[in-house]
Amino acid sequence: MSGHNQFALLRQRRFLPFFIVQALGAFNDNIYRQAIIGLLFYLGVSSQERTLYTNLAPALFILPYFLFSALAGQIAEKLEKQKLIVITTTMEIVIMTLAAVGFLTQNMPVLLVALFCTGLQSTLFGPVKYSVLPSILKPEELTGGNGLVEMGTSISILTGMIAGGLIFALAGSQGPIVAAVAIIALAVLGNVVSRMIPRVDAGAPELKINWNPITESLAVLRLAKKQVAVRNSILGVSWFWFFGTMLTSQLPTYAVVNLGGGPTLYIFALALFSLGTGTGSLLCEKLSGRTVEIGLVPLGAFGMSAFLFDLYFARTGTVPVTGLDVAGFMQQPGSWRIAIDLLGIGLFTGFFVVPLFALIQSRSPKSEMSRVFAALNIQNSGFIVLAAVVGIVLQMKSLSVAGHTLPLPGLSIPQLFLALAIANAVVAIYIFSIVPEFLMRFLSWLMVRGLYRLKVRGVEANVPDEGPALIVCNHVSYMDALILSAVIPRPVRFVMYYRIFNIPVMRWIFTTAKAIPIASPKEDAALMQRAFDEVDAALAAGELVCIFPEGALTRDGEIAPFKSGVEKILARRPVPVVPMALKGMWASMWSRRDTRLGRMRVPRRFRAHVEVDAAPPVNGRDTDAQRLETLVRTLRGSEA
Repeated sequence: MSGHNQFALLRQRRFLPFFIVQALGAFNDNIYRQAIIGLLFYLGVSSQERTLYTNLAPALFILPYFLFSALAGQIAEKLEKQKLIVITTTMEIVIMTLAAVGFLTQNMPVLLVALFCTGLQSTLFGPVKYSVLPSILKPEELTGGNGLVEMGTSISILTGMIAGGLIFALAGSQGPIVAAVAIIALAVLGNVVSRMIPRVDAGAPELKINWNPITESLAVLRLAKKQVAVRNSILGVSWFWFFGTMLTSQLPTYAVVNLGGGPTLYIFALALFSLGTGTGSLLCEKLSGRTVEIGLVPLGAFGMSAFLFDLYFARTGTVPVTGLDVAGFMQQPGSWRIAIDLLGIGLFTGFFVVPLFALIQSRSPKSEMSRVFAALNIQNSGFIVLAAVVGIVLQMKSLSVAGHTLPLPGLSIPQLFLALAIANAVVAIYIFSIVPEFLMRFLSWLMVRGLYRLKVRGVEANVPDEGPALIVCNHVSYMDALILSAVIPRPVRFVMYYRIFNIPVMRWIFTTAKAIPIASPKEDAALMQRAFDEVDAALAAGELVCIFPEGALTRDGEIAPFKSGVEKILARRPVPVVPMALKGMWASMWSRRDTRLGRMRVPRRFRAHVEVDAAPPVNGRDTDAQRLETLVRTLRGSEA
């Protein structure tokens, strides 16, 4: 698609300091939480007390998300974002200093208070973390940037858990000192790096803060539901947290009971899932062609279920061996299949969640984005708690309530994985049925990426990031609209001949994409007038509209004269016009080359090279059909 890729962002000041700060934060949080568990073993507390603390700690960490996310969203909206990041990392230094006192005095209540404060600091940082990306990245960089952030978060969580778990194992009696020094040093480093982040303006500096957490939580949840695609993307992200929590919380027991492993095998299983998630997150930019490609979401959802189904069948019961290390496990029958399944689940999880984050960012107004992500955090925390509760209940065989014994499923962990795979498929089907745009984009993504290798020039630079614009392009094949939608980073309303619009299967895709059918005045004058009215309404709403001014597919590969319809559109609403040209589609089976009676040919080869070029926008007030035709002809050159 382009000579640029997401890794180039890691060399740029607008992104690198932010990336380091968020990765250090996740790394430090997990070192701290695992070091608390290490301290419990070091102190030799009873198993009952250890169970109490290990269950209390996650609850204390997640509680601030319920209580303070709405307030955090408002603060992130009102303040300049770089300043707020510095404030939150300064808070981290203070909190980790308190935690260091807890380690040095071996005082669990102090450590738990600090853990609650760490949850509060994470709550304040959350809305900034994702709302800052659309301000520092271009639309075509959102998927790649989110992929890097998700990869960094996954790897930081994993390495933080490993490092935190090793502190007391390696340092012995010096463990409390090492833990105290490590968490303070990382907090200070994060604060230093945060000061290198460039200024990012506030989304709504005039916002009046509502200090009532209940009413404001309800307000931000309503705000996040304004757009159907955003609302269901938030639902999808929350389901990702439910799925991930349900899966990873079972891995410690699964590694011992079902894989026959010792302590290190759990970390190995978690590492496979985390590395898969990081890899999937990074691959999203390549697969999406640097656009916000929500077509990857169905692919990710069904891939997650497929590998989780296979994980169930790979090991349905317990094993006779115990205490296996990683090398010993990998020598057991079926071990490679389990390892590939864990990697595959993580890989498709990355495909699932990264486009959802990018869609929320691209479709939410900047003045509301922090509050939308605050709503996301509230909902996420609820789904995380729900996953923990459901996981426990499904594995219980009975429950006594008021003297009555209630039978419960009593599922084994492999059976729980099977239930989760089925639930994931059902949830995916539900989301895609109420928002057909996800499935529509998936089908168009499969068709375009399967048939063509796309080369794009000028689209990123010349299509406006926001606001209305009219795109004009030559019309070569029945696939033109799908190809253009695959390379333009914003949603586009296509005006197309009604007979193309009505092609079976394609009609559903075009209808879901809100394409606008049009006819000639001789065929259907009323339909033509409705089309012009819809185009004007779409431009008035700040959308992109694409028309093919030739009015029909080319019959000889050459560009036909542009008709006056484009002038009528601009006379009503003189928006910027972006000329585009398609090259390489004349040889396609979808064109009219060498056809008789409109029948299509069998293609000579798949994955054909197709090029899309865009020129700088021209002012809609002082242009006409002839000038636009000349620009498109020049852009296309001699290559049909």
